[in-house]
Amino acid sequence: MAISRGFGNAGAPRIGAQGLTRHVAGAKAPGHLYLLRMDLEKMRSRSDETSSLEGHFLIAMPGMDDERFARSVVYVCAHSSNGAMGFVINKGQPLSFAALLTQLDIVGNEDEIRLPGKGREVSVCMGGPVERGRGFVLHSDDYDSESTVSVDEGIALTPTLDILKAISKGIGPSTAIMALGYAGWGAGQLEAEIAANGWLTCPADLAILFDAELDGKYSRALGILGVDPAFLTSEAGHA
Repeated sequence: MAISRGFGNAGAPRIGAQGLTRHVAGAKAPGHLYLLRMDLEKMRSRSDETSSLEGHFLIAMPGMDDERFARSVVYVCAHSSNGAMGFVINKGQPLSFAALLTQLDIVGNEDEIRLPGKGREVSVCMGGPVERGRGFVLHSDDYDSESTVSVDEGIALTPTLDILKAISKGIGPSTAIMALGYAGWGAGQLEAEIAANGWLTCPADLAILFDAELDGKYSRALGILGVDPAFLTSEAGHA
């Protein structure tokens, strides 16, 4: 799902219908969907790569050099010797999901107030610094389409307009989070950042991943490790 026109002066994305992927049954999927699958498949771990962080959280340490990731929690979708890909899940966009659907003409202004509860609970996050004009919906695997990509047990990723329409009608996945952009690392880059005490790692908690309350995710993710944010130092640690 391509989100066009970049970002407005106030920091909120300007959403336009041009460039949005509309999947037609029986039609060949757009090229960027194949690229997405190829990127994920290239970075997905093999069965013998026991150190993969797929399905894990990355939790930024106080010593994180990159301000774009300060106090961030990243869900890792793919990680192997070829690199890694994930989404920041605790930094919101100044745009509600309902407003986004209105801008995309999926619902009208009058219909917005009748949006199903699922739609109101979908957070729109700053997924990362890479391709910030593209949108991705990370969701439970009870929704599937020809453009849906399996990420981990119980978790899938859909980058087309179809899922937004399904959510607006109350027939989408039971849980979902939308990300604009993603975080990507080249071969060995993430490992180097972890070794430099940039990240803590722990298995992902789906309740935290899909929670609509973004502000508490950082401390809750640290809580998985038994770490109090008030006493967090730049020393490394893993679970």
